[in-house]
Amino acid sequence: MSSRPTIKEVSKIAGVSFKTVSRVLNNEKHVSEETRRRVEEVVARLNFRPSHAARTLAGRRSFQVALLYDNPSPYYVYHVQTGAQERCSALGYRLLLQPVDVLSEDLVSNVMALIDEAHLDGLILSPPVTEATALLDALDARGLPYVRIGPGVRKDKGMASTMDDVAAARALTEHLIGQGHRAIAFIRGPETHISSKDRLAGYREALEAHGIAFDPGLVAAGDYSFRSGGEATRTLLALNPRPTAIFAGNDDMAAGALAVAHELDIELPGELSIAGFDDSDLARAVWPPLTTIRQPVRELADAAVNLLLGGTGETQVSLDHELIVRKSTGPAPKA
Repeated sequence: MSSRPTIKEVSKIAGVSFKTVSRVLNNEKHVSEETRRRVEEVVARLNFRPSHAARTLAGRRSFQVALLYDNPSPYYVYHVQTGAQERCSALGYRLLLQPVDVLSEDLVSNVMALIDEAHLDGLILSPPVTEATALLDALDARGLPYVRIGPGVRKDKGMASTMDDVAAARALTEHLIGQGHRAIAFIRGPETHISSKDRLAGYREALEAHGIAFDPGLVAAGDYSFRSGGEATRTLLALNPRPTAIFAGNDDMAAGALAVAHELDIELPGELSIAGFDDSDLARAVWPPLTTIRQPVRELADAAVNLLLGGTGETQVSLDHELIVRKSTGPAPKA
């Protein structure tokens, strides 16, 4: 069996110093593109994998970052984790996944302990951790780099990858209005998520733009879970007259709405249109498949890691949404 290739072999074949190879491996600046390409080709040819311990000692870095999350949607969490993991791996970093409770009094102390124990080089904050202002202040005081996915408050804090939730929710609501719906209900997410407020704001903007009075009685509370979507839908469908369309603030709640509609033998979309938000795998698995907003969750996580570790010099990245029309929505039923 051949021995494991060493950095000495890489530097010898590439015709550069050990230090130059180290700079390329650590994605540092001050290396020409031609030299970087040559070293990377040798690394790939030899299948060279640097020792994590050696890199840490040499650069006084751990090459570890953590993703903090507190979200009831398994689909959202999975895609955030996947996008972040793939980009971290490509950049030679290990990603630690850390669930937290944003409402806990111990949030800041727990995160500070994690930073010390794992010797983290940076943090990725996903919603609603992005809104934990006490944590943001503590990270600034600590001087640790961090990036926020979809921040809604104190946008001057840290780096950020974002999507315009207000514009996206407005686009979906206008699609329903264009189908002739006027009694459009909305299931909002938890108060701790800025996306809940932004999506509600987009819904209201669309109604106002088309001369439809906002009715708070058509807004039901949810928490981004399947269960809450079903419970909110039961409340909305008990109204008289009941809405002809329901816009749920995420796909999990929209799936819960679909389940209740099926249970009540309501024809979809003939009697009731239902739409979601995210375009998760669930949106294509349910019947009828969901009309929804494609939120580029993996790409947002990928961009966040690139801002944190990629050395681009950028601090903000904004990605676009996409309206996906499927069979869960259709023309409003005639009176």
